[in-house]
Amino acid sequence: MRAALAAILLLLALVGPGFAALNPSEMLDEPAAEARARAISKELRCLVCQNQSIDDSDAELAHDLRALVRDRIRAGDTDAEVFAFVVARYGDFVLMTPPFTPATWLLWLAPGLVLVVGGGIALLILRRARTGDEGQRLTADEEARLAALANAETADKSE
Repeated sequence: MRAALAAILLLLALVGPGFAALNPSEMLDEPAAEARARAISKELRCLVCQNQSIDDSDAELAHDLRALVRDRIRAGDTDAEVFAFVVARYGDFVLMTPPFTPATWLLWLAPGLVLVVGGGIALLILRRARTGDEGQRLTADEEARLAALANAETADKSE
Protein backbone atom coordinates (compact mmCIF):
# COMPACT_ATOMS: atom_id res chain seq x y z
CA MET A 1 0.00 0.00 0.00
CA ARG A 2 2.81 2.42 0.90
CA ALA A 3 4.66 1.61 -2.32
CA ALA A 4 1.56 2.35 -4.40
CA LEU A 5 1.00 5.65 -2.57
CA ALA A 6 4.66 6.61 -3.05
CA ALA A 7 4.42 5.77 -6.77
CA ILE A 8 1.28 7.91 -7.17
CA LEU A 9 2.89 10.86 -5.36
CA LEU A 10 6.03 10.54 -7.50
CA LEU A 11 3.92 10.45 -10.66
CA LEU A 12 2.00 13.54 -9.59
CA ALA A 13 5.25 15.36 -8.81
CA LEU A 14 6.59 14.60 -12.27
CA VAL A 15 3.37 15.51 -14.10
CA GLY A 16 2.69 18.73 -12.15
CA PRO A 17 5.04 21.10 -14.04
CA GLY A 18 3.36 20.18 -17.33
CA PHE A 19 0.12 21.75 -16.15
CA ALA A 20 1.59 25.10 -15.10
CA ALA A 21 -0.79 27.24 -17.18
CA LEU A 22 -3.86 25.04 -16.84
CA ASN A 23 -5.03 26.81 -13.70
CA PRO A 24 -8.73 27.41 -14.44
CA SER A 25 -8.62 30.89 -12.92
CA GLU A 26 -6.01 31.93 -15.51
CA MET A 27 -7.76 30.52 -18.57
CA LEU A 28 -9.81 32.64 -20.93
CA ASP A 29 -13.46 31.73 -21.53
CA GLU A 30 -13.19 31.80 -25.32
CA PRO A 31 -11.26 28.75 -26.67
CA ALA A 32 -9.73 30.67 -29.61
CA ALA A 33 -8.45 33.41 -27.31
CA GLU A 34 -7.07 30.81 -24.87
CA ALA A 35 -5.30 29.07 -27.76
CA ARG A 36 -3.73 32.42 -28.74
CA ALA A 37 -2.68 33.03 -25.15
CA ARG A 38 -1.07 29.57 -24.93
CA ALA A 39 0.75 30.07 -28.24
CA ILE A 40 2.09 33.44 -27.11
CA SER A 41 3.04 32.03 -23.70
CA LYS A 42 5.12 29.31 -25.37
CA GLU A 43 7.17 32.01 -27.13
CA LEU A 44 7.93 34.03 -23.98
CA ARG A 45 10.81 33.06 -21.67
CA CYS A 46 10.36 32.78 -17.93
CA LEU A 47 12.78 35.34 -16.53
CA VAL A 48 13.19 33.27 -13.35
CA CYS A 49 13.74 29.84 -14.92
CA GLN A 50 15.33 31.15 -18.16
CA ASN A 51 15.21 27.78 -19.89
CA GLN A 52 11.43 27.43 -19.82
CA SER A 53 8.62 29.30 -21.44
CA ILE A 54 6.10 31.02 -19.20
CA ASP A 55 3.63 28.39 -20.37
CA ASP A 56 5.76 25.64 -18.76
CA SER A 57 6.97 27.46 -15.66
CA ASP A 58 5.49 27.39 -12.16
CA ALA A 59 7.35 30.55 -11.07
CA GLU A 60 5.28 33.42 -9.69
CA LEU A 61 6.64 35.79 -12.35
CA ALA A 62 5.58 33.33 -15.07
CA HIS A 63 2.08 33.32 -13.57
CA ASP A 64 2.07 37.14 -13.66
CA LEU A 65 3.26 37.17 -17.27
CA ARG A 66 0.60 34.64 -18.30
CA ALA A 67 -2.02 36.88 -16.64
CA LEU A 68 -0.55 39.92 -18.44
CA VAL A 69 -0.77 38.13 -21.81
CA ARG A 70 -4.39 37.20 -21.18
CA ASP A 71 -5.20 40.77 -20.05
CA ARG A 72 -3.72 42.16 -23.27
CA ILE A 73 -5.74 39.64 -25.33
CA ARG A 74 -8.92 40.60 -23.45
CA ALA A 75 -8.09 44.27 -24.24
CA GLY A 76 -8.15 43.37 -27.94
CA ASP A 77 -4.40 43.42 -28.70
CA THR A 78 -3.10 41.42 -31.64
CA ASP A 79 -0.35 38.87 -31.09
CA ALA A 80 2.25 41.37 -32.37
CA GLU A 81 0.96 44.02 -29.97
CA VAL A 82 1.15 41.60 -27.04
CA PHE A 83 4.75 40.70 -27.92
CA ALA A 84 5.63 44.39 -28.37
CA PHE A 85 4.12 45.25 -24.98
CA VAL A 86 6.01 42.49 -23.16
CA VAL A 87 9.30 43.25 -24.96
CA ALA A 88 8.94 46.95 -24.14
CA ARG A 89 8.66 46.02 -20.45
CA TYR A 90 11.25 43.23 -20.21
CA GLY A 91 13.51 43.53 -23.26
CA ASP A 92 14.35 41.07 -26.04
CA PHE A 93 15.58 38.52 -23.50
CA VAL A 94 11.97 37.62 -22.69
CA LEU A 95 11.57 36.16 -26.20
CA MET A 96 12.41 32.47 -26.58
CA THR A 97 13.73 33.29 -30.07
CA PRO A 98 15.45 36.67 -29.92
CA PRO A 99 15.45 38.84 -33.06
CA PHE A 100 18.50 39.07 -35.34
CA THR A 101 19.79 42.52 -34.40
CA PRO A 102 23.33 43.89 -33.92
CA ALA A 103 22.99 43.19 -30.19
CA THR A 104 22.30 39.48 -30.86
CA TRP A 105 24.58 38.86 -33.85
CA LEU A 106 27.11 37.01 -31.71
CA LEU A 107 24.35 34.84 -30.24
CA TRP A 108 23.11 33.84 -33.69
CA LEU A 109 26.48 33.59 -35.46
CA ALA A 110 28.58 31.96 -32.71
CA PRO A 111 27.70 28.34 -33.59
CA GLY A 112 28.76 28.87 -37.21
CA LEU A 113 31.91 30.71 -36.17
CA VAL A 114 32.83 27.88 -33.79
CA LEU A 115 32.39 25.35 -36.61
CA VAL A 116 34.46 27.37 -39.07
CA VAL A 117 37.27 28.06 -36.59
CA GLY A 118 37.25 24.47 -35.32
CA GLY A 119 37.31 23.12 -38.89
CA GLY A 120 40.20 25.46 -39.75
CA ILE A 121 42.18 24.31 -36.73
CA ALA A 122 41.51 20.64 -37.55
CA LEU A 123 42.60 21.21 -41.16
CA LEU A 124 45.77 22.98 -40.01
CA ILE A 125 46.61 20.11 -37.62
CA LEU A 126 46.04 17.52 -40.38
CA ARG A 127 48.25 19.42 -42.83
CA ARG A 128 51.03 19.76 -40.27
CA ALA A 129 50.80 16.04 -39.50
CA ARG A 130 51.16 15.16 -43.19
CA THR A 131 54.06 17.52 -43.87
CA GLY A 132 55.76 16.46 -40.63
CA ASP A 133 56.01 12.84 -41.84
CA GLU A 134 57.38 13.84 -45.25
CA GLY A 135 59.95 16.27 -43.80
CA GLN A 136 61.64 13.57 -41.70
CA ARG A 137 63.37 11.57 -44.42
CA LEU A 138 66.59 9.71 -43.61
CA THR A 139 69.90 10.89 -45.02
CA ALA A 140 72.01 8.50 -47.06
CA ASP A 141 74.33 7.89 -44.08
CA GLU A 142 71.38 7.13 -41.81
CA GLU A 143 69.91 4.72 -44.36
CA ALA A 144 73.27 2.91 -44.69
CA ARG A 145 73.60 2.65 -40.89
CA LEU A 146 70.02 1.35 -40.61
CA ALA A 147 70.69 -1.26 -43.29
CA ALA A 148 73.89 -2.35 -41.48
CA LEU A 149 72.00 -2.67 -38.20
CA ALA A 150 69.23 -4.68 -39.87
CA ASN A 151 71.79 -6.97 -41.56
CA ALA A 152 73.62 -7.47 -38.25
CA GLU A 153 70.36 -8.32 -36.48
CA THR A 154 69.37 -10.92 -39.14
CA ALA A 155 72.87 -12.42 -38.97
CA ASP A 156 72.57 -12.74 -35.17
CA LYS A 157 69.20 -14.48 -35.51
CA SER A 158 70.46 -16.97 -38.09
CA GLU A 159 73.36 -18.10 -35.87
